[in-house]
Amino acid sequence: MVRAAEAAIWSATEVLEALAGCETALWSWDAEKRLLRFTGAAQPLGLTLLAPYCKPEAFLALVQPRYRAGLLTLFQPSEPGEPIETRLRLALGPETLWRGVRLEDGRSAAGTVIEAVGGAAGRDRLTGLLDRTAFVEALSQRLAAGEPVRMVAADMARLRRLNEALGPEKADRVLQALASRLATAFPQDTTPGRIGEDEFAILLHEDDRRDAVAAMRRALEQPLRIGGVDIHPTLWIAETRSEPDEAAAPHQMMRRAALAMSSAKATGKALAGTISQKAPTDSLGRLALEADLHGALERGEIMPFYQPVAHLATGRLAGFEALARWRHPARGLVAPDDFLPLLADAGLIGALGRHMLKTSASQLATWRTGHPGAGDLFVAVNLSTHDLEQDSLVPFIADIIRTSGLPPRALKVEVTESDMMRDPERAAVTLQALRDAGAGVSLDDFGTGFSSLAYLTRLPLETLKIDRYFVSTMTENEGSAKIVKSVASLGRDLGLEVVAEGVETRAVAQRLLELGCEYGQGYGYAPALSAQEAEVYLNESYLDVAPLRASA
Repeated sequence: MVRAAEAAIWSATEVLEALAGCETALWSWDAEKRLLRFTGAAQPLGLTLLAPYCKPEAFLALVQPRYRAGLLTLFQPSEPGEPIETRLRLALGPETLWRGVRLEDGRSAAGTVIEAVGGAAGRDRLTGLLDRTAFVEALSQRLAAGEPVRMVAADMARLRRLNEALGPEKADRVLQALASRLATAFPQDTTPGRIGEDEFAILLHEDDRRDAVAAMRRALEQPLRIGGVDIHPTLWIAETRSEPDEAAAPHQMMRRAALAMSSAKATGKALAGTISQKAPTDSLGRLALEADLHGALERGEIMPFYQPVAHLATGRLAGFEALARWRHPARGLVAPDDFLPLLADAGLIGALGRHMLKTSASQLATWRTGHPGAGDLFVAVNLSTHDLEQDSLVPFIADIIRTSGLPPRALKVEVTESDMMRDPERAAVTLQALRDAGAGVSLDDFGTGFSSLAYLTRLPLETLKIDRYFVSTMTENEGSAKIVKSVASLGRDLGLEVVAEGVETRAVAQRLLELGCEYGQGYGYAPALSAQEAEVYLNESYLDVAPLRASA
């Protein structure tokens, strides 16, 4: 028979299970060690980032400003046994009721945390922000009251990859951290919410003049460390505003925000390239590579490599195409296919384009000054869709040409046919402005897209580049040979230079000459070379004017 005294004793496990089941947490304040400890239902109460213990400064940073005065009652000494009761709300949790008692020393304390009545209506269980239903309801109320509204939405890139690499629990901690940052980055009269698995949004008043997109980016894209892994959050962010006829249709505004987000995601297309060493393909390796990628531009790890472009008839060097290469301090050369998409995901393609333009122009100016025979050399740099859409691109390139002292057309920009055809009218205006600023303009991968010949005649082009696929298959495929011949003829009729990519043997070079091509580029001459290797190639080109492998 079990004695009554024994039956009244609860095990620690039973206590914790009971606390979690009723969504209650225990807290204790150790004044001597200056530690606030938690156990029990930390997640639904918004205490996950603090549990199992934290310093008061960390706690204070997460408490919403208007609740901070109440927080001080937990830490202020008073008479032993004196009751404690205050309401608190963390940045990513519901309003909570803290009850407790001052312990024997009068400085330490302990008690319980429960959700305040009515404190979690419409709250997302993970982050404590408004869930989608409550967020739409808040939007509906503002619109129905005739209040103009701004909405800024953010979609976290690569959440699935985080789940694969870190596991769902740690990926959830990333979302909690982002929600906390969002809630604390804006004033009390804004309305933040979690409107999807990896989507956040905030409602602002129309007369709020702040740059909300920039504020959200500053708040959410700061690095954080989870489970020993450095995470650099990247978010697609878009803003939309209410219209007068949307009072009864908040979902119209939500849909427009979704469309704006889709448009934001469409920017920042990666460049193309090839190179050696295989990067890790597992998710955790990709996360580590992403972390290393941040700052790689500033550290000088990502740099231009230069692939020669030669006159097919003589082999004489005509210029170089600059291609991005990442010399990782531990991994060696990382394949562009492995790091360029990560750059695009991180929103760094624009920074890469500017780095490539500036560095390549400076290198060309050095070569042209130091090598008398290099006076006609050019360097071509790829531009992405993101680059073409930036209003600052033309003055940036104009400044590079002016400060480097390069003559007109020595710096060329290359755009792909598919990128140009995304918005041909705008592309034509931008390319003409670049031409007026002194840059040469080349159309890359010609023949792989669906460009209109009418647009082609209006573009301020100097060069057509034939895609390597047609060059590599023209000896076996008569259709490819006909396309090469047609492009060469078209370029000649329009007064354009024609460059064939993928030239690997002397036989291919000879066939291209017969079809009317003027220039060639490919491994038959050289792969993309470092600046030092390219200078050696430049010196050797004075002695050997046809450094092309004979056909097998």
